Amino acid sequence: MKLGILSTAPKCYSTQRLRQAAEQRGHQVKVLSTLRFAIELEHAEPDLYFRGKQLSTYDAVLPRIGASLTYFGTAVVRQFEQMDVYTPNSANGISNSRDKLRSLQILSKHDIGIPLTAFVRDRKDALPAIERVGGAPVVIKVLEGTQGIGVILAETNKVAEAIIETLQGAKQNVLIQQFVSESKGKDVRAFVVGDRVVAAMRRVAQGSEFRSNVHRGGRTEAITLPPEYEETAVRAAQILGLRVAGVDLLESNAGPQVMEVNSSPGLEGIETATGLDIAGAVVDYIAARVDFPDIDVRQRLTVSASYGVAEINIHEGSDLVGKTIDGSGLRDKDIVVLTLNRGKSVISNPKGSRVLEDHDRLLCYGKLDSMRGLVPEKRQRKRKPKVRKLDPELIDSLEDTL
Repeated sequence: MKLGILSTAPKCYSTQRLRQAAEQRGHQVKVLSTLRFAIELEHAEPDLYFRGKQLSTYDAVLPRIGASLTYFGTAVVRQFEQMDVYTPNSANGISNSRDKLRSLQILSKHDIGIPLTAFVRDRKDALPAIERVGGAPVVIKVLEGTQGIGVILAETNKVAEAIIETLQGAKQNVLIQQFVSESKGKDVRAFVVGDRVVAAMRRVAQGSEFRSNVHRGGRTEAITLPPEYEETAVRAAQILGLRVAGVDLLESNAGPQVMEVNSSPGLEGIETATGLDIAGAVVDYIAARVDFPDIDVRQRLTVSASYGVAEINIHEGSDLVGKTIDGSGLRDKDIVVLTLNRGKSVISNPKGSRVLEDHDRLLCYGKLDSMRGLVPEKRQRKRKPKVRKLDPELIDSLEDTL
């Protein structure tokens, strides 16, 4: 395999380890500075130039793109995708993970724990949002901060309002996030490769610091994650479009909560803490998948307007309950079942003999007109109770009574 590592820091620990792991396994590997690419667009011939010369053929690339280079870096990765070069992290996946709001918006649709989060633009909406996420103390985050930068714990509502107003005045977009008190000063980093967690560590803040990032002086310790935490980390990475990722989790009383998903996770801290060859696991995964570059289904479906992909939810009382896939009549309607979701399990390319159950979800490809009657009605959103502020005079009266 000929592997390109996209990085502007060839001497950093992570880049060096990935290069070393590839060379030890007999692969050709070259570190390519992301900024030295030129993208060339031509009819039916997407191409790349590197340092002024047409790029030679690569089997796979591994993006290691810094936050400041996200726009140009993802454009380069997207070009490799159009050239059918395998990458474990898609351009779309990198973009999703870099924007904290976008990543939480995507994850919020799925059965994955996340801290209650709000995003507002008008200062008048700040206090109601703070109260909706549980009130102070709250965590305030700059959308594109990294390594703990731009993460602030506000102890009171007034302090939170002032911080939000200041950051917004500086043209910063911020998130208001529930403070998970039982996880104060610690979090978990799960390193995901493909469909498994290859290593995990707990990071513990030192002193009065509530941020546990290693760059903020946090202490690390190797841990074995419970199955629920592993499943959450893998699903979060895959939903965002990443096959190599560092998933940061909070250990809450309600179970694992995804705080952030990193598309270019560092190796030094977690390899030092665990003693594991994580770089080797990354290279082995890429080598096993190199012949199967991701296909953007949306691009392929545009040529067949009457066909598409849809999810069919099987509800109680449906004629499909108790029938096999073969006996359901779906194939006769020109509908093919791609995956079957049952609870948190995903069964790819299910056999025709599999019996369908209530609450199964089928991802299907077929004629849109045939699937129209099978697609469920849109779910009605639940109305949340209004947050009512108590009159200060009433509070004083109650205190006097007590």
